[in-house]
Amino acid sequence: MSSYNNFSDSITQLRYAWKKGDGTPESWGEIAHRVATNVMSVVSVSADTTREIERAIAERKFIPGGRFLAQAGRPYHQTSNCFLLRVEDSREGWGSVMNKAALMLMAGGGIGIDYSQLRPVGSALKKSGGTSSGMLPLAKTVNEIGRGVIAGGNRRSAIYGSLNWSHPDVLDFITAKNWPEYIKVQKDIDYDTPAPLDMTNISVILDKEFFAAYDNPAHSKHQWAHNVYWKVIDQMLVTAEPGFQIDYHNGRESLRNACSEIVSEDDSDVCVLGSVNLDAIESIDELSYVTELGQIFLLAGTQYTDRPTPEVKAVQEKNRRTGEGLMGISAWMAKRGKPYAADEELGQWLKVWKDVSRQTADTYADKWSFARPVAVRAIAPNGSISIAGGRTTSGLEPIFAVAYKRQFLTPDGWRYQYVVDPVAERLVEEGVDPDKIEDAYTLSMDVERRVSFQAWMQSQFVDNAISSTINLPKHGTPGNDDPKWFGEMLYTHLPNLRGVTCYPDGSRGAAQPIQAVPYREAIKKRGVVFEAKEECVSGVCGL
Repeated sequence: MSSYNNFSDSITQLRYAWKKGDGTPESWGEIAHRVATNVMSVVSVSADTTREIERAIAERKFIPGGRFLAQAGRPYHQTSNCFLLRVEDSREGWGSVMNKAALMLMAGGGIGIDYSQLRPVGSALKKSGGTSSGMLPLAKTVNEIGRGVIAGGNRRSAIYGSLNWSHPDVLDFITAKNWPEYIKVQKDIDYDTPAPLDMTNISVILDKEFFAAYDNPAHSKHQWAHNVYWKVIDQMLVTAEPGFQIDYHNGRESLRNACSEIVSEDDSDVCVLGSVNLDAIESIDELSYVTELGQIFLLAGTQYTDRPTPEVKAVQEKNRRTGEGLMGISAWMAKRGKPYAADEELGQWLKVWKDVSRQTADTYADKWSFARPVAVRAIAPNGSISIAGGRTTSGLEPIFAVAYKRQFLTPDGWRYQYVVDPVAERLVEEGVDPDKIEDAYTLSMDVERRVSFQAWMQSQFVDNAISSTINLPKHGTPGNDDPKWFGEMLYTHLPNLRGVTCYPDGSRGAAQPIQAVPYREAIKKRGVVFEAKEECVSGVCGL
């Protein structure tokens, strides 16, 4: 068994496998049986269909989201990956979102919160007197709730916060994670050191009005739009945050989950996630069949899951939103010798995925007397499930690096292992020079190719959104030393995106959960688990 399979099995056992009566962990096939039979038990479906779904999971052609794998079959089976929230501008609104955040995080789901409705700092409080403290104190409070909660008992809380570009507090929001030097020094010593919003990924919302203001010098907010945009560009090229959330074509859908692949206009909407493993699919006909099985499973999952609040139940029954995604896209392309870019053959496959997922969702929603889902496709980052279940590249991401060091949480603390990317390992075994394999680090020197590929995928095939991080070289080095070029390039693609996040190399120091290492170093050390003091800080490590 390869070192990657050993690593995959360790993640499976840590995150998803239950202990059997004799103390041994479930096999992947046993997980597939448990998940498929429990989830499909709540709807009218043939035994053959359930068996086919189980087989698709067992063969790693369709991988349900991590909450399905971990929770299906438990007395409290909350199997949704995340929840989307909007804060109302009142004392009750503050109290409600704090209560919901705690319940949802403890139930194992990540949360995303839009703070745009809150009045700006200094505004009068007419009923009680005094002035508003603005949105940042609430965001920081939710951050601390997340610090106290290990989501679902075994992984870091995933939190996302967003604010509209026109909000008067947005400039302070943009720099809210620019910690003073003494905190940075202390985090170099101990990454558990608390810091403002350190558990929260943040983004600025750009709607259609932003583009109207930015492009029109006569617009009353023209200069404000430019100030906000370029301040975010300067930040993201140095610190990785904030990112942009774009609502160009869907202005009401300002809510996002923690990884921003699910969108909604409704407070308490839900992520129901699973991914077709494109790397394991042999033909377009098989893609059609597995996509159908996956969508049936996810739609049943909207009925099967327990919910942490009554509001979630009501919104889920109204929207029935699913997020059938893809993993292994980069691997699929690498096997065919294709560059990481828009591609005609890939487009043919994606159109099948798009059409079949929609048709299947509508057919089975009608059969089961559900509301037809408002959206059915989302490309998630996959995280651990692409290792544990898929053993392939995650989501839309290219191969991150030919070799890397990955940190992960165990009951005994943080550990790390050296990993050779499975696709890279396969290519190396076929005689390809590992120094020649295209990955996120090499693509960081051709960043527009990354951005344009995501825009192509989003605009033509995905009705929710895509979670993908654009890797960049270290700030100030070639490839990340021209913010004017980067900002102008990005702006041309923004209307075709729903979100964009950048990650300059080293911007989170030693705390970053995955760090590229030389291939030959990883080969010497792979298969060994090392003790680590660093904490995963990306917010997606356990999803």
